Amino acid sequence: MSRASGPPVVLTIAGSDNSGGAGLQADLKTITALGGYALTAVTCVVAEVPGKVSMIQPVRAAVVAEQVRLCFAAFPVGAVKTGMLHSAAIIEAVIDALLAAAARSGTKPALVVDPVMVASSGDLLLKPSAVLACRRHLLPLATLVTPNLNELEVLAGRRIANLREMEAAGAKLAAEFGAAFLLKGGHLRGREAVDVLVEPGGRGERFVAPFIRGADPHGTGCTYSAAIATGLARGASLCEAVGGAKEFITRAIARRHRWGSTEILAHDRP
Repeated sequence: MSRASGPPVVLTIAGSDNSGGAGLQADLKTITALGGYALTAVTCVVAEVPGKVSMIQPVRAAVVAEQVRLCFAAFPVGAVKTGMLHSAAIIEAVIDALLAAAARSGTKPALVVDPVMVASSGDLLLKPSAVLACRRHLLPLATLVTPNLNELEVLAGRRIANLREMEAAGAKLAAEFGAAFLLKGGHLRGREAVDVLVEPGGRGERFVAPFIRGADPHGTGCTYSAAIATGLARGASLCEAVGGAKEFITRAIARRHRWGSTEILAHDRP
């Protein structure tokens, strides 16, 4: 199977969400809807429903690394997306596996890091030691980092109250880690959902969509980052991939499914 003869291949390294709305299940739906072929490396099994995380069982770090190794050995991986990594041991194993794969192939696929640290419910999803490992070792390897507002505050070490502060924090982090940052402003709750792409050289671009009031669907960050990774695997530029993903996530929120108080994104084909 080659890139020329098959769909773009995207590897998601993430946790399993039994509700199907976030984690690697959301990634699978998104990558497939956008015409890619999805591979998975499972990092942990999460017992959750929208608004509540009940239990987390991590997979042994060596097993995670072996999943990554086999994916690269068998498929022409065009982009990698990381989601919930849970522990420093898993982060380090993933980094070692990615670096080894790049050394064997002589190529480095785009790496989109969704730094899953805090659930929308407020539950902590990344151990403090893992936050440190993420900062020291994973973020410097990233093509793009996609924190939500809470995660941006953790990485920046301060509260962020408005778009100007969000952009300033992102510019500082992009310069620090040498990676582009996509700053998601949906939690600022303005009239529009404004996301800002900040690149290490200081270049920034805004992506704007109407803010959809009354919506709080599960898995928006996972879906958004998986859509970006699929665009990059297809050969799109970073701005093109983010722009296409912004349209996809806006459509997914608008068409969301509801069961009582539970909302799940609609991972429909464009």
